[in-house]
Amino acid sequence: MRSVLFVCTANICRSPTAAGVLRCMLEREDRLRDIEVSSAGTHDYHVGEPPFPIAVEAAKRRGYDITGSTSRRVQANDFDHFDMILAMDKSNFNNLRTIAPTRSKPKIEMLLEYGDRYYGKEVPDPFGGTAEVFERAFDMIEDGCRGLMTLLLR
Repeated sequence: MRSVLFVCTANICRSPTAAGVLRCMLEREDRLRDIEVSSAGTHDYHVGEPPFPIAVEAAKRRGYDITGSTSRRVQANDFDHFDMILAMDKSNFNNLRTIAPTRSKPKIEMLLEYGDRYYGKEVPDPFGGTAEVFERAFDMIEDGCRGLMTLLLR
């Protein structure tokens, strides 16, 4: 089974959103059983908490459910367990590369390296922002997940 870990700062906005989007896309293709999808944060600010309410609402408006997620921090065994570790921005990418064992560094990439419309950009942290800021982050996450799906379903 292949596996993907999405990573943002606190694991309450971007990474649980990305995990929820990818799960839903895989489910629509009847492939969810083939790929493990999870999320984590590089920091422990909100460990044990559910996704941020505005993120939950943005997901719901687009037909995704991210309510089952609980914030957790990246753990040492994640680097060996997951096949792909996708950061939302350069700060998290750099944090992951700093703490990852050398053998796992090639697994760490940016989510939007898989996007078309937002290729090469960072998903900005919407925490503390307006609903519009969350919607823009959601657009970017969906773009990256669509491209990722193309790779995963080969």
